[in-house]
Amino acid sequence: MDGSGNNVLLNVNRLTVHFHTDRGLVRALDHADLRVSRGEVVGLIGESGSGKSTLARSVLRILPFSAEIAEGEISLSGEDLLAMKESDLNNRVRGRGITLIPQDPFTSLNPVYSIGTQMEDIVRWKGSAGIGEGPAGAKVIEILERVQIPSPRDQIGKYPHQLSGGQRQRILIAMALLPGPALVIADEPTTALDVTVEAQILQLMKSLVLGKGISVLFITHDLGVASQICHRIVVMYAGQDMEEAPVDVLFSNPRHPYTKELLESLPNAEGTIRDIPGEVPNLIQPPPGCRFHPRCSRANNLCALVLPEKKTVAEGHRVRCLYPLEA
Repeated sequence: MDGSGNNVLLNVNRLTVHFHTDRGLVRALDHADLRVSRGEVVGLIGESGSGKSTLARSVLRILPFSAEIAEGEISLSGEDLLAMKESDLNNRVRGRGITLIPQDPFTSLNPVYSIGTQMEDIVRWKGSAGIGEGPAGAKVIEILERVQIPSPRDQIGKYPHQLSGGQRQRILIAMALLPGPALVIADEPTTALDVTVEAQILQLMKSLVLGKGISVLFITHDLGVASQICHRIVVMYAGQDMEEAPVDVLFSNPRHPYTKELLESLPNAEGTIRDIPGEVPNLIQPPPGCRFHPRCSRANNLCALVLPEKKTVAEGHRVRCLYPLEA
């Protein structure tokens, strides 16, 4: 899967997002592109502040009031989401066509309602495509069995604080799958979990979505996590998408200087870590052209003047760089 052709589910093209603040205009996204095919898991990776969550929130149109989508296109199954009425977004897209697995499983669940009550509300208000016939309670039991909650009939009466972190995350995955979405946005869903539980949750997500043909946009800053679950990875830096490639190609043959530096900054076998030289830019006054050029050893004057278009360097492998690394 390469995110091209008639199989594309989500298409984001030249998305530019600004935030109006007391300190000035924050240029959070700069002509960012993203494509997710049907049944594909795409990793959106980058450092904090790279624009990953802003891009995801733009897709759902849940940006804060200070935000402005200055330019670009977002479509789901060919339908323009930016032109869609708010009522249609609520009825057809948010929580139905696109669902969200948030980062913190504890704060994302209502502490005063039982798990069963919260899930039955989703069935009643958002539907449950792909779940067997029967009352809401039966559908909740069925999806809890799918996400491997032990003795689900005994769990639905419990409150969030009575469950472990791993169980709460499984509940959120179940809630995201209940409406039968075309796309699930997973926003760093394993950050709050220990390593053992994280591995279990990743394996669970992979088996559930691959078996059902659901697409996933998996947001993470962790390259190791992305390598376990994603088909393809898009690398973000300072609001620009720098490189996209199949996961094995990205790790073995990065073509953008930033991606190469990012991979080389991971801890090595000796346990040492090498920083990327330079500073992350201030997005109120970002560098012109390629935003990585002040830290790039290959940059010249042209890199400060021109934002490169994405160029295809191999099948399914695109790079936003005037001087990409050799294969």
